[in-house]
Amino acid sequence: MFSPLLSSLIEQHGYPVIGEADLAAFANARDHCVLFFAGDADRLMESNDLAVILPELIKASAGVLAPIIVSRDAERMLQRKYRFSAFPALVFLRRGEYLGAISRVRDWAEYMREIPEILARAPSEPPPFKLPGRSASVEHDHLGN
Repeated sequence: MFSPLLSSLIEQHGYPVIGEADLAAFANARDHCVLFFAGDADRLMESNDLAVILPELIKASAGVLAPIIVSRDAERMLQRKYRFSAFPALVFLRRGEYLGAISRVRDWAEYMREIPEILARAPSEPPPFKLPGRSASVEHDHLGN
């Protein structure tokens, strides 16, 4: 279940709500799309903030980005697929292939700088999960290598 605010924005803007089963077909048919992972708006105040920012980001993209709202029941499975660590999140795809992600709410200037950079990337595998508070060298040493 989405927050009343996000539900209203979905209805107002006609944003599709897509689950895991339909995501590939929907995303593959679009040059660029942005997946919005709202998370639990009752626990995450930033969820509604990003829900309000999303239509402005779509408008600023001048039709380049097709928005997709990820259904609540598909969020955790797709989070594992795209390997981002915090909700709310935006995941950017080109014809269904991963380009990058932005977690949590940012300043407008950061979105305007990061999104074009992400869209210019070659598709790739999502980066591995990062363990909080651990550097790569610590993990490397911990493994005894």
